[in-house]
Amino acid sequence: MAGAEASAKLYSLVETAKTNGIEPFSYLRHLFTELPKAARLEDFEALLPYRLDWSLLASD
Repeated sequence: MAGAEASAKLYSLVETAKTNGIEPFSYLRHLFTELPKAARLEDFEALLPYRLDWSLLASD
């Protein structure tokens, strides 16, 4: 059951990235690089696909 839940969450991230016009692999690579550095709510919110600064993906 945990595997299905994890898969659903990952699929949700991929589809949300696509909906926001972001290439999913680049977004996930950026997300998994920056997520460990996030400490405040604002840090986490900045990683959401619809709030993402696209220039950050270009530098990845």
